[in-house]
Amino acid sequence: MRENVEFHADDQTMLRGWLYKPDNGSPNPLIVMAHGFSATKEMHLDDFAEFFAAAGFAVLVYDNRCLGDSDGTPRGEIDPWAQIQDYRAAITWASELPDIDPERIGIWGSSYSGGHVLVVAAIDRRVRCVVSQVPLISGYENARRLVRADMIAVLRGAFDADRTARYHGKDAAMIQVCYDQDPTEMCALPTQDTRDFFLGPILERATTWKNEVTLRSVEMFLDYEPGAYLPLITPTPLMMVAARDDHLTVVDLTTRGFSTAHEPKKLLVLPCGHFDAYVGAAFAVSAPAQRDWFLEHLT
Repeated sequence: MRENVEFHADDQTMLRGWLYKPDNGSPNPLIVMAHGFSATKEMHLDDFAEFFAAAGFAVLVYDNRCLGDSDGTPRGEIDPWAQIQDYRAAITWASELPDIDPERIGIWGSSYSGGHVLVVAAIDRRVRCVVSQVPLISGYENARRLVRADMIAVLRGAFDADRTARYHGKDAAMIQVCYDQDPTEMCALPTQDTRDFFLGPILERATTWKNEVTLRSVEMFLDYEPGAYLPLITPTPLMMVAARDDHLTVVDLTTRGFSTAHEPKKLLVLPCGHFDAYVGAAFAVSAPAQRDWFLEHLT
């Protein structure tokens, strides 16, 4: 059973999403889920949530602040540290529901939020199990793979100009998430598969998604280093899922980061690209493995 829910973050921003609950009348383990950079819950998170719910988990899926159905301004602002605190608020809210077992809380994240759950698992001991799918490990190192060095210098100049404009009361500058037609267009995630995913058939489901974020979201991306928290996650069980042909959150950074984590841990490498991890053959392999990891450590 799925119901629409809303709960407020620490700063009273209202976050909205779905709660899946098994109809068994007993306190259930819970998995908290949110999506990656600019993505909304309709972009295949319901597929994972339904799969986990069928195994007896309650699942809370919500849109990140400033995106989708959740409140927050400016729209399109992606602040990783605010999103991390929102994960913790989601845990607090759900833990007080009468049919949720607060001693059996798991978290799940993918891509940008795959980095967030590494941080949350390291700092919040209410989390008893974590799955991080195709995660961002290092904003700076990842940006170096995505953007030419000369374009990073251009971005730095744009960041400074935007900061000055905002200081004088101007609205935050905006940037495309992905290019529309011309691959040389300035955008946050300049890969072909990013464009194919966000501007493809998924838009029929994700009607609230917009192809723009604040420019300072990109600046915060470059400054974000969630991989530094990997050694601190233990003793919380960690599963990481990497995609061998990932051009967005590249696999060598993921596997190198995984090597710095301590037991208990598990790594699954899928023979696919970044966005393929959500669908098809990769989902058929990955979702059961993730479910089994949660079953092992939360039931």
